[in-house]
Amino acid sequence: MKVVILAGGMGTRISEESDVKPKPMIDIGGKPILWHIMKHYSHFGFNDFIICLGYKGYVIKEYFANYFLHQSDVTIDLHNNKLEIHNNTSEPWKVTLVETGPETMTGGRIKRIQKYTDNKPFMLTYGDGVANVNIPELIKLHNEKKKIITITAVQPEGRFGLLDINNRNEIKSFMEKPIGDGGWINGGFQICEQEIFNYIVGDNTIFERDPLEKLAAQGNLVAYKHEGFWKCMDTLRDKMQLNDLWDSGNAPWKTWQ
Repeated sequence: MKVVILAGGMGTRISEESDVKPKPMIDIGGKPILWHIMKHYSHFGFNDFIICLGYKGYVIKEYFANYFLHQSDVTIDLHNNKLEIHNNTSEPWKVTLVETGPETMTGGRIKRIQKYTDNKPFMLTYGDGVANVNIPELIKLHNEKKKIITITAVQPEGRFGLLDINNRNEIKSFMEKPIGDGGWINGGFQICEQEIFNYIVGDNTIFERDPLEKLAAQGNLVAYKHEGFWKCMDTLRDKMQLNDLWDSGNAPWKTWQ
């Protein structure tokens, strides 16, 4: 099963970084968040990726075209025009980079990669969120329910701490990182059947609206409830939190060793 990653958005809410690079290329622990997402899938044996490019897509192309240079020590002999790579590390990945347009909506990006999916079910996620989702369990549920799409549902943490105040205005407890309002949201890490392409009209289709709303109304959408770690890097604050977790040696999404 191939893994499709949406990596074409502008990331305007983290413009401090995305002015010079696409959001999936923003570093967490010295590696692009895109790399972390791919490492998680690869841990479970999924190594065939399709990446939907858009805003500054050439940065992602350059990264993979020169992957050895980014990962290894090198000696460059300018006089003899030679390049020697030392202690090269690689991944068992096949990466298809597809230009899906700078202004294309999420549904349109998915539609444009249809020919690369080999007419088979595929996994789909966003290029800015990390999690420790159990991919085999996700696939198992998808195969059992036999719906067009299975979505990993998550409960994001609240942004602010909560105070438990009694009727005498005394604070009885403080919860620093509570779950938000208890609602579930689409956390990415989805599995799609080929029928999904029938629900996408063109470049202006927003995947999360018309297609998913129609599928839900038809009973063709199922949720895999993930109660483990999940975080989307939407702002500079989110980036700093993810880097702190990585630097502490306690990154829950690091499922590989």
